[in-house]
Amino acid sequence: MKILITGAAGFIGFHMVMKYIQTTCEVFGLDNINDYYDLGLKYDRLAECGINKTKIVYGETIKSSLWNNYSFIKMDIHNDNGMNNLFQSEKFDLVIHLAGQAGVRYSLVNPKSYIESNVVGFLNILEGCRHTH
Repeated sequence: MKILITGAAGFIGFHMVMKYIQTTCEVFGLDNINDYYDLGLKYDRLAECGINKTKIVYGETIKSSLWNNYSFIKMDIHNDNGMNNLFQSEKFDLVIHLAGQAGVRYSLVNPKSYIESNVVGFLNILEGCRHTH
């Protein structure tokens, strides 16, 4: 089974990745690694999964150095072309969508970012699922 976990550098996403990489599933983690939360914490979580931050390039898949069934991609879920290409090329069997712009107060300060991630990004996830199965 091939699984996509969005928000993979977040608290819940990281723990979900850790759960699934200990199975026989092929796991893809996706996160935009924005600075809303502590970047050091996000990179530490990725490192625990075998992802070296110096090798992360936006839009490119990187294989884990610790788990042969784990790959990570840094991407915004509101990136229409990137998400479409990812879904078309990987044909995920299961999507666990945990990415999104957190913080209600932040949505008042920067509503466009909030809408892009939480509405447009979620639509991209739904469309990716719809068009690949």
